[in-house]
Amino acid sequence: MSNITDELQAIATPERAEASAWFFKTGKGQYGEGDVFIGITNPDLRAICKKYNTLTLSELQELLDSPIHEYRLGALIILVDQMKKAKGETRQIIYDFYLDNTHRINNWDLVDSSARDIVGAYLFDKDRSILYDMACTDHLWTQRIAIIATFYFINNKQFNDTLQLSAILLSHRHDLIHKAIGWTLREAWKKGAEHLVEDFLEQNIGQIPRTALRYAIEKMTDERKKYFMTLK
Repeated sequence: MSNITDELQAIATPERAEASAWFFKTGKGQYGEGDVFIGITNPDLRAICKKYNTLTLSELQELLDSPIHEYRLGALIILVDQMKKAKGETRQIIYDFYLDNTHRINNWDLVDSSARDIVGAYLFDKDRSILYDMACTDHLWTQRIAIIATFYFINNKQFNDTLQLSAILLSHRHDLIHKAIGWTLREAWKKGAEHLVEDFLEQNIGQIPRTALRYAIEKMTDERKKYFMTLK
Protein backbone atom coordinates (compact mmCIF):
# COMPACT_ATOMS: atom_id res chain seq x y z
CA MET A 1 0.00 0.00 0.00
CA SER A 2 2.82 2.41 0.82
CA ASN A 3 4.34 1.83 -2.62
CA ILE A 4 1.63 3.68 -4.52
CA THR A 5 1.58 6.59 -2.08
CA ASP A 6 5.39 6.76 -2.16
CA GLU A 7 5.33 6.93 -5.96
CA LEU A 8 2.67 9.62 -5.93
CA GLN A 9 4.51 11.70 -3.38
CA ALA A 10 7.71 11.40 -5.41
CA ILE A 11 6.19 13.17 -8.43
CA ALA A 12 4.10 15.74 -6.55
CA THR A 13 4.94 19.42 -6.94
CA PRO A 14 3.96 22.35 -4.70
CA GLU A 15 3.26 24.54 -7.72
CA ARG A 16 0.69 22.16 -9.15
CA ALA A 17 -0.79 21.59 -5.70
CA GLU A 18 -1.40 25.31 -5.36
CA ALA A 19 -2.95 25.52 -8.83
CA SER A 20 -5.18 22.52 -8.17
CA ALA A 21 -6.34 23.88 -4.83
CA TRP A 22 -7.45 27.06 -6.61
CA PHE A 23 -9.04 25.24 -9.57
CA PHE A 24 -11.04 22.85 -7.39
CA LYS A 25 -12.27 25.62 -5.09
CA THR A 26 -10.85 24.53 -1.74
CA GLY A 27 -11.22 27.91 -0.03
CA LYS A 28 -13.50 28.65 2.89
CA GLY A 29 -17.16 28.36 1.88
CA GLN A 30 -16.33 26.88 -1.54
CA TYR A 31 -17.53 23.48 -2.72
CA GLY A 32 -14.12 21.86 -2.21
CA GLU A 33 -13.40 23.49 1.13
CA GLY A 34 -10.62 21.75 3.02
CA ASP A 35 -9.59 19.37 0.23
CA VAL A 36 -5.84 18.71 0.16
CA PHE A 37 -3.78 18.47 -3.03
CA ILE A 38 -0.16 17.40 -3.37
CA GLY A 39 0.14 18.35 -7.05
CA ILE A 40 0.04 15.53 -9.63
CA THR A 41 -1.11 15.70 -13.25
CA ASN A 42 -3.95 13.44 -14.30
CA PRO A 43 -1.85 11.56 -16.93
CA ASP A 44 0.90 10.91 -14.36
CA LEU A 45 -1.64 9.72 -11.81
CA ARG A 46 -3.25 7.35 -14.29
CA ALA A 47 0.11 5.95 -15.34
CA ILE A 48 0.97 5.05 -11.76
CA CYS A 49 -2.49 3.63 -11.09
CA LYS A 50 -2.03 1.14 -13.94
CA LYS A 51 0.75 -0.47 -11.94
CA TYR A 52 -1.51 -0.92 -8.92
CA ASN A 53 -4.77 -2.05 -10.50
CA THR A 54 -4.93 -5.18 -8.33
CA LEU A 55 -5.13 -3.38 -5.00
CA THR A 56 -7.70 -4.92 -2.69
CA LEU A 57 -10.82 -3.07 -1.58
CA SER A 58 -9.24 -2.70 1.85
CA GLU A 59 -6.24 -1.00 0.29
CA LEU A 60 -8.48 1.18 -1.87
CA GLN A 61 -10.43 2.10 1.26
CA GLU A 62 -7.23 3.43 2.80
CA LEU A 63 -6.73 5.68 -0.22
CA LEU A 64 -10.35 6.84 -0.16
CA ASP A 65 -10.10 7.65 3.53
CA SER A 66 -7.13 9.94 2.90
CA PRO A 67 -7.55 13.72 2.99
CA ILE A 68 -5.32 13.85 -0.11
CA HIS A 69 -7.40 14.37 -3.22
CA GLU A 70 -5.06 12.55 -5.61
CA TYR A 71 -5.10 9.44 -3.41
CA ARG A 72 -8.90 9.34 -3.56
CA LEU A 73 -8.89 9.94 -7.31
CA GLY A 74 -6.30 7.19 -7.75
CA ALA A 75 -8.48 4.76 -5.81
CA LEU A 76 -11.43 5.55 -8.08
CA ILE A 77 -9.36 5.18 -11.25
CA ILE A 78 -8.29 1.73 -10.07
CA LEU A 79 -11.84 0.84 -9.05
CA VAL A 80 -13.16 1.75 -12.51
CA ASP A 81 -10.52 -0.46 -14.10
CA GLN A 82 -11.51 -3.33 -11.83
CA MET A 83 -15.21 -2.82 -12.61
CA LYS A 84 -14.57 -3.01 -16.34
CA LYS A 85 -12.93 -6.40 -15.86
CA ALA A 86 -15.27 -7.73 -13.18
CA LYS A 87 -17.75 -10.56 -13.65
CA GLY A 88 -20.73 -11.82 -11.68
CA GLU A 89 -21.05 -10.91 -8.03
CA THR A 90 -17.75 -8.99 -8.09
CA ARG A 91 -19.55 -6.24 -9.98
CA GLN A 92 -22.06 -5.82 -7.17
CA ILE A 93 -19.31 -5.86 -4.57
CA ILE A 94 -17.55 -2.99 -6.35
CA TYR A 95 -20.80 -1.11 -6.84
CA ASP A 96 -21.77 -1.47 -3.17
CA PHE A 97 -18.28 -0.43 -2.09
CA TYR A 98 -18.56 2.67 -4.26
CA LEU A 99 -21.93 3.69 -2.84
CA ASP A 100 -20.64 3.13 0.68
CA ASN A 101 -17.95 5.71 -0.07
CA THR A 102 -19.98 8.50 -1.65
CA HIS A 103 -19.00 10.77 1.26
CA ARG A 104 -15.38 10.43 0.07
CA ILE A 105 -16.26 11.07 -3.60
CA ASN A 106 -16.49 14.75 -2.84
CA ASN A 107 -15.43 16.78 -5.84
CA TRP A 108 -16.64 16.94 -9.42
CA ASP A 109 -13.60 15.22 -10.96
CA LEU A 110 -13.95 12.30 -8.54
CA VAL A 111 -17.58 11.90 -9.58
CA ASP A 112 -16.99 12.38 -13.28
CA SER A 113 -14.14 9.88 -13.46
CA SER A 114 -16.14 7.08 -11.85
CA ALA A 115 -19.95 7.41 -11.77
CA ARG A 116 -20.58 6.39 -15.38
CA ASP A 117 -18.40 3.29 -15.37
CA ILE A 118 -19.33 2.03 -11.93
CA VAL A 119 -22.87 3.15 -11.09
CA GLY A 120 -24.12 3.50 -14.66
CA ALA A 121 -22.49 0.29 -15.84
CA TYR A 122 -23.83 -1.73 -12.93
CA LEU A 123 -27.39 -0.43 -13.20
CA PHE A 124 -27.61 -0.70 -17.00
CA ASP A 125 -29.59 -3.96 -16.92
CA LYS A 126 -31.17 -3.43 -13.49
CA ASP A 127 -33.74 -1.35 -11.70
CA ARG A 128 -32.55 2.27 -11.64
CA SER A 129 -34.81 3.70 -8.96
CA ILE A 130 -31.82 4.30 -6.68
CA LEU A 131 -30.71 7.08 -9.02
CA TYR A 132 -33.94 8.94 -8.32
CA ASP A 133 -33.44 8.49 -4.59
CA MET A 134 -29.91 9.86 -4.96
CA ALA A 135 -31.12 12.84 -6.99
CA CYS A 136 -33.59 13.69 -4.23
CA THR A 137 -31.01 13.80 -1.44
CA ASP A 138 -29.53 17.08 -0.24
CA HIS A 139 -25.96 15.90 -0.90
CA LEU A 140 -24.37 17.69 -3.85
CA TRP A 141 -22.01 14.91 -4.88
CA THR A 142 -24.57 12.12 -4.53
CA GLN A 143 -26.87 14.14 -6.79
CA ARG A 144 -24.11 14.64 -9.33
CA ILE A 145 -23.32 10.90 -9.26
CA ALA A 146 -26.96 10.20 -10.14
CA ILE A 147 -27.02 12.36 -13.27
CA ILE A 148 -23.46 11.59 -14.43
CA ALA A 149 -24.15 7.84 -14.13
CA THR A 150 -26.63 8.20 -17.00
CA PHE A 151 -23.78 8.79 -19.42
CA TYR A 152 -23.52 5.02 -19.58
CA PHE A 153 -27.15 4.83 -20.68
CA ILE A 154 -26.70 7.67 -23.17
CA ASN A 155 -23.80 5.83 -24.79
CA ASN A 156 -26.17 2.90 -25.24
CA LYS A 157 -28.94 5.03 -26.79
CA GLN A 158 -31.12 5.12 -23.68
CA PHE A 159 -32.18 8.66 -22.78
CA ASN A 160 -35.24 8.58 -20.51
CA ASP A 161 -33.36 8.52 -17.22
CA THR A 162 -31.24 11.49 -18.23
CA LEU A 163 -34.35 13.51 -19.05
CA GLN A 164 -36.25 12.47 -15.92
CA LEU A 165 -33.33 13.09 -13.57
CA SER A 166 -32.65 16.41 -15.25
CA ALA A 167 -36.26 17.41 -14.58
CA ILE A 168 -35.85 16.55 -10.89
CA LEU A 169 -32.65 18.57 -10.62
CA LEU A 170 -33.70 21.66 -12.60
CA SER A 171 -34.46 23.63 -9.45
CA HIS A 172 -31.07 22.84 -7.88
CA ARG A 173 -29.18 25.90 -6.72
CA HIS A 174 -25.63 24.74 -7.44
CA ASP A 175 -23.84 25.54 -10.67
CA LEU A 176 -22.12 22.12 -10.67
CA ILE A 177 -25.51 20.45 -11.04
CA HIS A 178 -26.54 22.93 -13.72
CA LYS A 179 -23.41 22.04 -15.68
CA ALA A 180 -24.03 18.31 -15.24
CA ILE A 181 -27.60 18.66 -16.52
CA GLY A 182 -26.49 20.62 -19.56
CA TRP A 183 -23.60 18.27 -20.25
CA THR A 184 -25.76 15.14 -20.20
CA LEU A 185 -28.48 16.77 -22.32
CA ARG A 186 -25.88 17.84 -24.86
CA GLU A 187 -24.47 14.31 -25.08
CA ALA A 188 -27.95 12.81 -25.42
CA TRP A 189 -28.65 15.27 -28.25
CA LYS A 190 -25.40 14.25 -29.95
CA LYS A 191 -26.19 10.53 -29.59
CA GLY A 192 -29.49 10.75 -31.46
CA ALA A 193 -31.99 12.23 -29.02
CA GLU A 194 -32.27 15.58 -30.80
CA HIS A 195 -36.07 15.75 -30.73
CA LEU A 196 -36.34 14.44 -27.17
CA VAL A 197 -33.83 16.97 -25.85
CA GLU A 198 -35.26 19.90 -27.79
CA ASP A 199 -38.79 19.03 -26.65
CA PHE A 200 -37.48 18.83 -23.08
CA LEU A 201 -35.88 22.26 -23.37
CA GLU A 202 -39.03 23.82 -24.78
CA GLN A 203 -41.23 22.31 -22.09
CA ASN A 204 -38.89 23.35 -19.28
CA ILE A 205 -37.47 26.58 -20.62
CA GLY A 206 -38.83 28.59 -17.72
CA GLN A 207 -37.07 26.40 -15.16
CA ILE A 208 -33.81 25.42 -16.78
CA PRO A 209 -30.82 27.39 -15.47
CA ARG A 210 -28.94 29.43 -18.07
CA THR A 211 -25.73 27.48 -17.50
CA ALA A 212 -27.53 24.19 -18.17
CA LEU A 213 -29.16 25.62 -21.28
CA ARG A 214 -25.89 26.92 -22.71
CA TYR A 215 -24.25 23.53 -22.27
CA ALA A 216 -27.26 21.67 -23.70
CA ILE A 217 -27.42 23.70 -26.93
CA GLU A 218 -23.67 23.91 -27.48
CA LYS A 219 -23.58 21.58 -30.51
CA MET A 220 -26.74 22.85 -32.15
CA THR A 221 -26.82 25.13 -35.18
CA ASP A 222 -26.55 28.85 -34.57
CA GLU A 223 -30.19 29.16 -35.57
CA ARG A 224 -31.35 26.65 -32.94
CA LYS A 225 -29.08 28.18 -30.29
CA LYS A 226 -30.58 31.58 -30.95
CA TYR A 227 -34.09 30.10 -30.81
CA PHE A 228 -33.61 28.60 -27.38
CA MET A 229 -31.78 31.60 -25.96
CA THR A 230 -34.61 33.83 -27.21
CA LEU A 231 -37.14 31.59 -25.45
CA LYS A 232 -35.17 31.92 -22.25
